[in-house]
Amino acid sequence: QVQLVESGGGSVQAGGSLRLSCAASGYTYSPYCMGWFRQAPGKGREGVAAIDSDGGTNYADSVKGRFTISQDNAKNTLYLQMNSLKPEDTAMYYCAATAKTVPAIQALGVMIWSGFGVWGQGTQVTVSS
Repeated sequence: QVQLVESGGGSVQAGGSLRLSCAASGYTYSPYCMGWFRQAPGKGREGVAAIDSDGGTNYADSVKGRFTISQDNAKNTLYLQMNSLKPEDTAMYYCAATAKTVPAIQALGVMIWSGFGVWGQGTQVTVSS
């Protein structure tokens, strides 16, 4: 059974940094595209960053220049380095994956990521001002 388990969330002050990790297990194949998504209280889920097997990456405008997505295939782990955090980054962060050939450049659209087949349980990030 495929599982994604996020970790690394926490509470930080504005301007601080966190690194989220997403450990994948149970895969008999490598997912083509993986991404990070977030949902703030009272708001819908949104795409934050995505990476595909060809090395392509994509970021939401709100996090460009502050967040970096990466993956360690040897460890089956996806990362999200978050710097210069803002209170508006406060949300539950989820990682997700798909085996479909979805380029990262397309992966942050809701019609695309809503079809991702595997999701983690989420990790909370809280940024105080």
